[in-house]
Amino acid sequence: MQETDFSDLEQTLLYEFKDKALLAEACRHSSYVNEQCDTEELRDNERLEFLGDAVLSLVVGVLLMQHYPELNEGDLSRMRASLVNEIQLAKIARMIQLGVHVQLGKGEVQTNGHHKKSILADAFEAVIAAVYLDGGFDAAFQFIERHYAPLLTSVNAPSLNYDYKSQLQEVVQVTPGVMPAYEVAGEDGPDHDKTFIVQIRVGELQTLGVGKSKKTAEQDAARKALEILENGECQ
Repeated sequence: MQETDFSDLEQTLLYEFKDKALLAEACRHSSYVNEQCDTEELRDNERLEFLGDAVLSLVVGVLLMQHYPELNEGDLSRMRASLVNEIQLAKIARMIQLGVHVQLGKGEVQTNGHHKKSILADAFEAVIAAVYLDGGFDAAFQFIERHYAPLLTSVNAPSLNYDYKSQLQEVVQVTPGVMPAYEVAGEDGPDHDKTFIVQIRVGELQTLGVGKSKKTAEQDAARKALEILENGECQ
């Protein structure tokens, strides 16, 4: 059987495989394997898809914690689910034109399998696993980060869209003379990737908020102050 040339795909992926067979396996759908006469030496991409799903979930979790240090576990879980679902995976697969490289059986070809979300999503997860097995975790991390960068900056962050500062002001304005005061307490990291720490004072109450911008840190501090006030922990 003639070996398929995936050099164009490697250029699109911005990753050159040491073991080309891994990329070939990642692009081999089960429908294609089932139609071959000699299938003993051919393996479809389902096992790689299984591994890629786990690697993707881990890396996206790390990236979300880095980008949104102020979010809680529930928000992070919801955001990760929105980033690793079939729709998003297929979207990235289309951007790198993965579909034209996926080997399909005749039946899938006739039903436009190269454009099916499920096939594209599975193949992209398989490619992630192939990169992981070929170059290790660091290579897989960089690969996922590179292709997910636009999504990480545009993903809907529930807690970031909620105006805790306004709600806090409504809560405390019933007490005359008490207004929230915000102050930058510190900065960490290089100029292109700073993390801000903001302190809020509401009467005797003080909390610290953390965020990738001053506004985000202020919202985080206000959220923590609200939680304390609502729980009756501040006299």
